[in-house]
Amino acid sequence: MSDVANKYPNYSPGLEGVIAGISTISEIDSDRSSLQYRGYDVHDLAEKGSYEECAYLLIKGKLPTEAELKEFNEVLIAEREIPDYVYDILKALPKNAHPMDLVRTAYSALAPSDPDYKSEPTDHEANVRKAIRIVAKASTIVGNGHRIRNGLSPLKPKAEHSIAQNFLYLFSGEEPKAKTVEVMDASLCLYAEHGFNASTFANRVTVATLSDLYSGVVTGIGTLRGPLHGGANEEAMHMILEIGSPDKAQAWIDDAIENKKKIMGFGHREYKKGDSRAFYMSKVAKELGEEQGNTTFTEIANILEKTMAERKNIFPNVDFPSAYAYYLLDIPIDLYTPLFVVARLAGYTAHAIEQLDNNRLIRPKVIYEGAHNLEYVSIENR
Repeated sequence: MSDVANKYPNYSPGLEGVIAGISTISEIDSDRSSLQYRGYDVHDLAEKGSYEECAYLLIKGKLPTEAELKEFNEVLIAEREIPDYVYDILKALPKNAHPMDLVRTAYSALAPSDPDYKSEPTDHEANVRKAIRIVAKASTIVGNGHRIRNGLSPLKPKAEHSIAQNFLYLFSGEEPKAKTVEVMDASLCLYAEHGFNASTFANRVTVATLSDLYSGVVTGIGTLRGPLHGGANEEAMHMILEIGSPDKAQAWIDDAIENKKKIMGFGHREYKKGDSRAFYMSKVAKELGEEQGNTTFTEIANILEKTMAERKNIFPNVDFPSAYAYYLLDIPIDLYTPLFVVARLAGYTAHAIEQLDNNRLIRPKVIYEGAHNLEYVSIENR
């Protein structure tokens, strides 16, 4: 890599450190381990607010008043239902389809049914309306998508439910407990937005061609599916289950460090002193375990966190506590990344709107290191 760096001093693998745009949506402060949505600390939003408030803030640019939030919630509730034809498409997919495939397919299919489908790509107000519909339908798609994959009929969302409650109700068929809703809502707030991450940037690249918001979120969902991005929470839970019990955790982490294994749920390119989102998510996840009388994951987490901090100066990211929090909520591991989508759609749509409000096609350069000036050889002589 040093030879490449010397040869191409402006080249940055993975675009690390490259400034690709200007945004007013969120700020990551690595030195302070801080994440803010439009100037508000994400801890305050997760602890004192709700996911609906976060979504309003991200999409509309300010925190809502009580009356504005009431009206926003009424629109979310009115837009929560999914057309029957989309359910028919999901039922026709192979039963082995990953839930992320269902989510991606659902949003692709939903686009033509949006009342603003034929609006101009740069129509700000139409894009805001689209964004709200996209966010409103997410928990229904994931919750009822899970039911369809398991041979169950979709349930109708309840008007009195928040987005977090809606998913938990549709997923389980039962009214969720207050602590369960608190943990789910907190995770949605913390996952809602995170700057120019891979999927958000991919979403912006798509809409920058003057494609529409649905195309942008489909691109984002496809990018989020990978284990180095959204799928990391699934891999983190598989790792925790592999460890199994607290008495095996120290030996496992010692071996992993010694043999330079990838330790899922730890480290983040944007945070050198710890992921700000993980601090609060760890708190509510461990509280959930204590309430349930199951501290196994808390004890495993404490050992891994302590060892990684002391020996590697690496700290957990939000995927680590979210993984065992979701597991304690009896959510199947392959639904963890779709839940990430439910949250992140607020960020995706906010970025798509921002991109289209002052658009310029995103077209970076590439370094070519292939062959040059080869002579064409006819097919019969190759």
